[in-house]
Amino acid sequence: MNLNVNGNGLAGLKVMVIDDSKTIRRTAETLLKKEGCDVLTAVDGFEALAKISDQKPAIIFVDIMMPRLDGYQTCALIKNNPQFRATPVIMLSSKDGLFDKARGRIVGAEQYLTKPFTRDELLGAIHRHVATV
Repeated sequence: MNLNVNGNGLAGLKVMVIDDSKTIRRTAETLLKKEGCDVLTAVDGFEALAKISDQKPAIIFVDIMMPRLDGYQTCALIKNNPQFRATPVIMLSSKDGLFDKARGRIVGAEQYLTKPFTRDELLGAIHRHVATV
């Protein structure tokens, strides 16, 4: 798939945002759709895993603090699946602690963004971790 449509390097790129906060999901979705991304959202890890399997996003942003299945568990499940092991997972958290960042790395996350994130941080993570962009 050629992602460089109309000079927009992110057109058609499937991006998943998993967060139990409707505000965060909507903010990320709005920012990413403006860049031409195809945005998938989920409220928690369980909903996300089913969608990931069906939709195969190119990159996944996941909140750490969620009910039922938290971001660490969700990331570990994604990374333990051979089909999705190479899919970049970016952790989102309102905490900026070293422990949280280290724990994110242990479960296989590529990067850690502190909320509230900026447009440039989201796009920077995509450009850093998605090879086709």
